[in-house]
Amino acid sequence: MTIDPQPDELVSSWLHRLAIANGIAPRPFAGVLGLGGGMWSPRLDLQLPRDVAVLLGGQTGVPHEAISAMTMTGWALTPLLLPLRENARRNRSTWMQFCSLCLADEAPHFHRQWRLASRISCFVHGCGLRDRCPACHAGIAAPDQADLIPQHFCVRCGFDLRRAPKVSVKTAARRLERSIHDICRIEAAKGSLTIGTVVSRVLRAPVVAGVTSATSLTTLSTPARIRCFEQLAERSDDWLAPGGGNAVAQRRRLVLAAGGHDRLIACLANFMDKRQGSPRPAL
Repeated sequence: MTIDPQPDELVSSWLHRLAIANGIAPRPFAGVLGLGGGMWSPRLDLQLPRDVAVLLGGQTGVPHEAISAMTMTGWALTPLLLPLRENARRNRSTWMQFCSLCLADEAPHFHRQWRLASRISCFVHGCGLRDRCPACHAGIAAPDQADLIPQHFCVRCGFDLRRAPKVSVKTAARRLERSIHDICRIEAAKGSLTIGTVVSRVLRAPVVAGVTSATSLTTLSTPARIRCFEQLAERSDDWLAPGGGNAVAQRRRLVLAAGGHDRLIACLANFMDKRQGSPRPAL
């Protein structure tokens, strides 16, 4: 049975849904693909072997380009990915985050963007993300599921992650998060060499915020990163913009001040509308 990939879905998430649809639990599905156990499917998110990609394309009919788009191979934001580990101390990061409202969709799946340490909230529902089951506090361990149970159920205790309570995040922190996302997206799309500098600055966010002894954003749990962003939102935006008055610094400051690229465009459009609608000065 073929399962269509969802927008922004991780290949590991798609494989789990594919396994369940064909009557195979996620853990033994690794053997079907000729792979080992452990965190097998998240490793494919980072690097999908060609033979596995060919096998999946041939058996499902999903185009190679669509399968490749679900991976993070060659992604400019790779340094921002959360580390591949299932469990950690409460203030440490785990490999996957989720939005309970997104998992309540018709085809529950895990998003590529949820792997990024720079993401703390859901842009669709406006709530904070989670990186642990609220019932047993274990990390998301979908690759270890040995039964025919969908991935939105906690492997450790069986809790339905769709029932997880909403997490509150301050508006200023969500605007900062959106601005960082837009700056990274724009500079990565342009193939700009500056993407490396902005990623490095984002990784050092805990040091700038002074909320923890951690030196990298990727080491923090989601609640700790939410607190970090809330602290940063109260500070000057100079930590993210390079010094000087060059075009890169100006663009980043404008996006940060507006709360995102779309907001910046809207402000500029509104400004132009007002200018065009104003009466011309008398000669």
